[in-house]
Amino acid sequence: MNERNKYRPKAQFPCNGVAGFSRVVLMSALALSASIPDYASAHGKKQVDVAKAIHHKQVGKASWYGPGFDGKKTASGEPFDQNRLTAAHPRLPLGTRAKVINLYNGKEVEVTINDRGPHGGGRIIDLSRAAARRLAMGGTARVSIEAMP
Repeated sequence: MNERNKYRPKAQFPCNGVAGFSRVVLMSALALSASIPDYASAHGKKQVDVAKAIHHKQVGKASWYGPGFDGKKTASGEPFDQNRLTAAHPRLPLGTRAKVINLYNGKEVEVTINDRGPHGGGRIIDLSRAAARRLAMGGTARVSIEAMP
């Protein structure tokens, strides 16, 4: 200790041991949670704002999913039905209507985002079987996605 710090009061914590440590951990957790944005999704990716979703456009690879997932619970809580016009998207808010256009043949379909995905493969959307049929897709297709008002 040097002369500058000789008369400086030392920080004292009223509780030592587990109780003091718990307070420090709690205060740290509260400070960190304030910095987490409210638009973050479960995977930490930025979710598109509902107001900005109307102007959200994307181009990329689409795939479809069907029989193996039929009847299973989606991220929105409803059971997946491969015969409905639905899709899984990583960031668009659940319940958003989106127009998907097959860039190869120009066919289009309107879907409701009710699930999260796709998970890998460089794809930007997973369509239900019914939506994929309307787009005349084989396994995958290059598509354009535009969120609808």
